[in-house]
Amino acid sequence: MPVSAAVRARCRALLPPGEDISYVLPALSVSSPGTAAFIIVVTDRSILVMSTKFFDRDMPSSVYATHARRTRLGPVEFSSGAAIEFGGMVFEIDEEYAAVVRAADAEVFAPETLPADPLPDL
Repeated sequence: MPVSAAVRARCRALLPPGEDISYVLPALSVSSPGTAAFIIVVTDRSILVMSTKFFDRDMPSSVYATHARRTRLGPVEFSSGAAIEFGGMVFEIDEEYAAVVRAADAEVFAPETLPADPLPDL
C-alpha cells in the first residue's frame, strides 16, 4: 500500500530545513532494538530512519538515525519476505517497496539506469 500524503506530511515536518522527500517506505525492524515500526525517508541529502508511535505505525515521532545519502539501502533480500540490512539493522519491507529501494540506490550509484522522466516539463 502506498504511503499516504498525510504520512508524507508528518515525515516532512521532521526533516532538516531545506531537505525534500524523494522516497518513503515503511519498514519493520526485526533486529536490535527489537521489533519496531519505522519509516525510512530518503531525501536529496540524507536517509533518515524515523521512529513511529507505538500504536500508530503511520505517525512518525522522531528521527531515530540519519545516514549520508550515499549510503546504500539495498540489496533487497528475499527469503521469508523482503528485507534490507541498513545502518546495522535488519528491516522487513513489503515486497512492493523493493522497487523503491532499488530506485533510491540507482539514483546515486547508477543514474544511467534510471528511465527518462516521461513528463519533464511538469
